[in-house]
Amino acid sequence: MTRETPTYTGPDLCALSAVEAVGLLRRGEVSPAELIEAAATRHAQTDPAINAMPTPCFDRARAAAQALTKPDDDRGALHGLPLGIKDLTSVAGVRTTCGTPGLAKYVPETSDPLVELIEARGGVVLGKTNTPEFGAGANTFNAIFGPTRNPWDTRLNPAGSSGGAAAQLAVGQAWLSHGSDHGGSLRTPAAYCGVVGLRPSPGLVAGGPAQAGYITEGVQGPMARSVADCALFLDTMTGYDPRYPLSYPRDPAPYLAAVDRAEVSTLRIGYLPDLGGESAVDLDMRRHIDDAMQRMAEAGASVEEVTPDLSGMRRAYYVQRGLLWASLMRDIDPAIRKGFKQTLEENVQVGLSMRMDDIVDSQLIRSRLYDETQDCFAQVDVLAAPVVGCMPHPVEEEWVRRVGGKDLDFYMDWLDCGFLATAVGLPAISVPVGFSPDGLPVGLQLIGKPRGEADLLAAARCVEQVFGGPLPVFDPNVTHS
Repeated sequence: MTRETPTYTGPDLCALSAVEAVGLLRRGEVSPAELIEAAATRHAQTDPAINAMPTPCFDRARAAAQALTKPDDDRGALHGLPLGIKDLTSVAGVRTTCGTPGLAKYVPETSDPLVELIEARGGVVLGKTNTPEFGAGANTFNAIFGPTRNPWDTRLNPAGSSGGAAAQLAVGQAWLSHGSDHGGSLRTPAAYCGVVGLRPSPGLVAGGPAQAGYITEGVQGPMARSVADCALFLDTMTGYDPRYPLSYPRDPAPYLAAVDRAEVSTLRIGYLPDLGGESAVDLDMRRHIDDAMQRMAEAGASVEEVTPDLSGMRRAYYVQRGLLWASLMRDIDPAIRKGFKQTLEENVQVGLSMRMDDIVDSQLIRSRLYDETQDCFAQVDVLAAPVVGCMPHPVEEEWVRRVGGKDLDFYMDWLDCGFLATAVGLPAISVPVGFSPDGLPVGLQLIGKPRGEADLLAAARCVEQVFGGPLPVFDPNVTHS
């Protein structure tokens, strides 16, 4: 990375990687309680500036840490490591709003199955991270908690919908943070905040709304400050759960071990600078990603531009997105739906108005797109593309209306670099690749082969090595317009 090390004034423990912190926990050199107190201190230092985790539950975390010390208690893979959970996912006894006014006071009695799994494997929940209403959109704000701000420049958008998760990681409020992804909700905020966000293959991580059990596009996944930490968290999240119809058993080999296989000289990258002309990309972003590809080639990777036919990608994605919102919201309590923001209600209306021809065309397009990517994977290990077509915009802008010289019509249009992986069910990851001239981090998207998370993580570690990552934690850069 080519930026001066930013100032960091928080607890030393908060600057550790998740892998390092778990190592200390296992050796008994630090306790979960000590990590919780360090995280609480860091939250108090930073959250007034960025509003990343508006619902902390430190007392619940302290009680969970005490339970971990009971005799013969199996502390799991995370061994008592504190982490954040996105405010779309239920945590028993903790306010869970989904960012919507109708659920502002909702406190669930039970946790989402994914939270149960994470806690069973030694994770300790610190609190709920901020999200746009029901995760709709890539600007993290809602009527209950207000906006989350980009810690690199608090005038700017941290993206979303896992914006609170990314912002909290960047400043050291937690060692790991959970998120979810449909149109880039793990990848885009990771790119804007300089961390790592992985969208897994559908079915690898079980969790989320039960009524969307057969929807492949929305997935739960890990976010962390490094590729190794992300792999550790993925190890904690995965496993077959019969409550979810798409769930499948994972490979028994740890994903964390895959990171050690990273070898730049054997990595073959297929470059999609604007996803075959289907995605809008600003000139400065194109330059950043072109330079990143050149750096990878100079480091020994094979880089070639590939040209699959990705026509129809946006249409296919939007139809599937509409089906998701229709499935989730058609039967929701009208009192909750009454308070929806305009863009969320528009999502629902689009979904409910779908014609059979729209659905059939979407399925046919997706099948063709999948075949096109498979042809590419016969020659390359991963596909590389921008995570998003533009750099962060002011936090007051709900969505970006012009990218790559194109005027955009819909509030998701500026995120179309993320649509391919979602539409065809491929794993994808965002990893930092340096800084813009303004000192903001830039993320590179790598798209892996079907159910190819292990190889994808190894490729991401190659990129991280070439660019000198991961980035260190830092104090928020509080700026004023």
